[in-house]
Amino acid sequence: MTLRERVLKTLAHEQPDICPWHISFTIPAREKLTAYLGVEELERAVGNHFAKIEAVPDDGWREIRPDFWQDEFGVVWDRTLDKDIGNVDHSALVLPEPDLGGLTLPDPLDPRRYEHHEEFCSRNRDLFRVNDFGFTLFERAWTLRGMENLFIDMVERPGFVHELLDRILEFNLKIVDGVSRFAVDAILFGDDWGQQRGLIMGPYFWREFFKPRAAQAYKRCHEKGMYVMIHSCGDVSSIMGDLVEIGVDVFNPFQPEVMDIEGIKREFGDLLAFFGGMSTQKTLPYATPDEVKTQTAWLIEKIGAGGGYIFSPAHDVPKDVPPENMAAMLEVLKNQQA
Repeated sequence: MTLRERVLKTLAHEQPDICPWHISFTIPAREKLTAYLGVEELERAVGNHFAKIEAVPDDGWREIRPDFWQDEFGVVWDRTLDKDIGNVDHSALVLPEPDLGGLTLPDPLDPRRYEHHEEFCSRNRDLFRVNDFGFTLFERAWTLRGMENLFIDMVERPGFVHELLDRILEFNLKIVDGVSRFAVDAILFGDDWGQQRGLIMGPYFWREFFKPRAAQAYKRCHEKGMYVMIHSCGDVSSIMGDLVEIGVDVFNPFQPEVMDIEGIKREFGDLLAFFGGMSTQKTLPYATPDEVKTQTAWLIEKIGAGGGYIFSPAHDVPKDVPPENMAAMLEVLKNQQA
């Protein structure tokens, strides 16, 4: 059984021979574990079941001054502290006013977006191939407009928000079409809707602005023969039924700090697959290696029972995780018995 076949089996809600896994790292954590293990190719040492690619041109990011990067939408990201993503520079918003007159989105059909996809798919035949598509609706809107501004617009200028999101959706649908020309298994739509205590915008506004457009993107993805994976940090348990309704196949990151992962798997495990579950806020940074091993084994046995589960930390492994804990997690994963 290839790693890809193992993932497909678990997405069919069948018990695979062993629980599949995928672990992503922040830059500092990657450097730390690479040195600790004494390896040159960390991906090979980790044994991930997924291979990921983005539909972004090679020049989609450019450093405009030290540690400040501009993406292809014109959003400026301050990476003076967070070298992986950064924080939006709100002093240089693309949409400082609620006016779309000057907004020009990038070309979703630019062939440079997809120039590596064919080789990527060929090189990763035995892995589950994912196009990682972040900042898809809410995140793309607030990075352009500013989060506080967007929330005010939802109340005071809902027509503007609908128009902005329709423009973003049109871009997204064309990206789905572009990706579908290749042997990609799934699209991972990134859109952080949650915080530690529920949805950032609440269920009402989520259903008003984001649900119908997400449904269109997910439908297009299914029509093109690809699975729908979503990444949404925080507690989004109040809309789990909605996610099933609009066609989500795999939910990530499944944060145990804010969600009852055992209860949610029990309720929705026949309808959704889950990808995540290992605490990056408590267990990985603060537990002992033996405690990390115990929690890893529990997730595999309890949450992975019956399929429908891909083991993963709830987010990219952060820099404060000791390498001994990362290695302990890997040890359990790689020593599973078929």
